Amino acid sequence: MNDWYDESRPSLTRRRFLNALSGTAAATLLGGAPRLRAEDAPDHPDPTADSCILIWLAGGMAAPETFDPKRYMPFEVGTPVEKIISTFPAIDTNVDGIKICKGLENIAGVMDRATLIRSHVQADLGNILHSRHQYHWHTGYVPPTTVAAPHIGAWMAKVLGPRNEVMPPFINIGQRLEGHGESEELKAFTTGGFFGSEYSPMNLPYPEKASEAVKPPGDMSADRFSKRYKALQDLLKNSPKGEQLSDYHQESMLRSLDNAHRLLGSPERKAFDLTLEDPDVYKQYDTGRFGRGCLLARRLVENGARFVEVTTEYVPFLHWDTHENGHTTVDRLHKEVDRPIATLIKDLEARGILDRTLVIIASEFSRDMMIEGVPGSTARDQSRAKTDVIKEMKHYGLHRHFTGGTSVVMFGGGMKKGFLYGATADERPCLAIENPVSIENLHATIFQAMGISPKTSYDIEKRPFYATKDGKGEPVMDLFA
Repeated sequence: MNDWYDESRPSLTRRRFLNALSGTAAATLLGGAPRLRAEDAPDHPDPTADSCILIWLAGGMAAPETFDPKRYMPFEVGTPVEKIISTFPAIDTNVDGIKICKGLENIAGVMDRATLIRSHVQADLGNILHSRHQYHWHTGYVPPTTVAAPHIGAWMAKVLGPRNEVMPPFINIGQRLEGHGESEELKAFTTGGFFGSEYSPMNLPYPEKASEAVKPPGDMSADRFSKRYKALQDLLKNSPKGEQLSDYHQESMLRSLDNAHRLLGSPERKAFDLTLEDPDVYKQYDTGRFGRGCLLARRLVENGARFVEVTTEYVPFLHWDTHENGHTTVDRLHKEVDRPIATLIKDLEARGILDRTLVIIASEFSRDMMIEGVPGSTARDQSRAKTDVIKEMKHYGLHRHFTGGTSVVMFGGGMKKGFLYGATADERPCLAIENPVSIENLHATIFQAMGISPKTSYDIEKRPFYATKDGKGEPVMDLFA
């Protein structure tokens, strides 16, 4: 796996980076309650969205293979790799002047509902570790931080509260947090951070099994389950104060248990059961686990969830983490994501909730055939298909991480329709050359749509912690209708 890199401490390894994250989490749990800085809090904007669905194409979605097609070069043995920028040709969408890549024909048919940002940029963090960039994207902060940074979904849960008292406000679909090389690092940002357990996500790695998460385990009777729940409450209430959790975090865990128990007895439980969906609708979504996750997201938002993330899942060297066989892998991924995403947009629209639901498609960075990071980066080349010319199919594709410019797509939630914003260079290096959008400003835009000031801050450990780094994120108002 990759080493963690910081210019001031280049000897820090990935393991030491993970230890730093663990120490941060432990210190946060022993800390006191975060306090909203009401004395200098800015006014929250009027929301244009009530809920948010983040579609996370984890592992590094290559923009030139998806939403920002470049000069196409077909597969041919002997082609110099320096000539290859896109391995998929461009296709028309239903918006004049906007093209995307072949394989995304269904999404092309709903681009008239979308704002397409082609100039999203990520910081160059030295030696690239996927989970570190994903931490940065999901929290707005580069790890390790002095306190456990909340996920953007946790900010929405804390500041806005639930839309429906029995529905978890923050739900994470499709990501396994056990059993692979960066699972512990993913856990570091898939949390409520210093806000506490009640603002952490409900994790549903297998959407088709989501209904099992909202019923008592096994054949346990309701009475026996209630007794076990009460015993756990008493255990937490009577544990020595400060021994493992602060008073605040003990109380937060108790509230999270109360919320979970309330859901188990509510009619909203049915939203988690995909077998109750119309079979014809189910079939439209069902290209695999990701497609079923999109369907589950629609059902949950329809029943009052505030923030739902659906991911293709990050596991090192799988899915969008295309270090070899890039074209073949992305061709498969097109088939997995194209129809479910388009179906989700049309389904939300047909049900009258797209206008108040912000749907975002994003990834931690893009990819390139030649460049790791950005030109001049110290990042180690991690491609498994190193060659100067194409010799076989596994060499054909974009196998290196690229942080200089990528795409984000936004639907609904007050965004403009059929709108293109920003641009990257047509020739390598495909850097953002027009209207670059940083993570801080993208988050500020998302928060603006949801009715949260990007300058919102809480005191934690006697210091302010802002919704966007240092409170400096500025929403891109040109994106709003």
